[in-house]
Amino acid sequence: MKTYFVDSFTNKVFKGNPAGVCLLTESLSEIQMLNVAKEIGFSETAFVKSLTKENRYSIRFFSPKQEIPLCGHATLAAAKILFTTTDATTATFENVNGVALTVTKSGQQLAMRFPIYETKPTSVPSTMLEALGLQSVVASSYCENTKMIILEIDSAKTLLNLQPDFGALVKSYEGADGVLVTAASDNADFDFHYRYFWPWAGTNEDPVTGVVHTFLTKYWSQRLHKKTLKAFQSSERTGFMTAELHDDHVMIYGTAVIVLEGTFLSY
Repeated sequence: MKTYFVDSFTNKVFKGNPAGVCLLTESLSEIQMLNVAKEIGFSETAFVKSLTKENRYSIRFFSPKQEIPLCGHATLAAAKILFTTTDATTATFENVNGVALTVTKSGQQLAMRFPIYETKPTSVPSTMLEALGLQSVVASSYCENTKMIILEIDSAKTLLNLQPDFGALVKSYEGADGVLVTAASDNADFDFHYRYFWPWAGTNEDPVTGVVHTFLTKYWSQRLHKKTLKAFQSSERTGFMTAELHDDHVMIYGTAVIVLEGTFLSY
């Protein structure tokens, strides 16, 4: 099974978010895909299989713990591989829920069309804030589609310096896959910063998360009164992207770097 490692949402190796991309010539069971994802160990691995229509593919995403319905950086990584190994400049992926994700190549940039998801206000327990190292939040909300909690805080510096107690974080809440903490940018290069912690369903912290823009772009568009926003993920590896809000979808623009090419011999 042809396998690649790709660093997404960056233009430098060992930055951004690493994803595994496995190109399938035959179907694998969910157990097989989960075992491969565990072996690779990245936050997500994408399993891509060509469908009968030209430039159309099925895509499944697995963390080392479970299947993830939608993943931005692994979609970007899969498109990077297809655009590098074929003459294609556009590809449409169908996820496990039948959602179509179209990616188009434009120079070195890849443009992903993702759906828009809504959020609703919610309250979070004080134990969650304590586990994150926060005293207070500006606002808290929840996205049902992604099972993510969103916490806005008032300082990008505080966000950068967060050192969560992940054991306490998991115990503080049930029913969510992760918690995203975000703040307005403190410099002119970006509009907002964010970090994503998801010890419930994946790794402790995701280096760079694209899928959150299904709701985060609309959130900050309403706050900042802008349709095009530049986002920075202030994780240890860091990453960046541009997101553009439309009436019924969001466009996510990013770059990716191929790091490794190899073959899985047994799975």
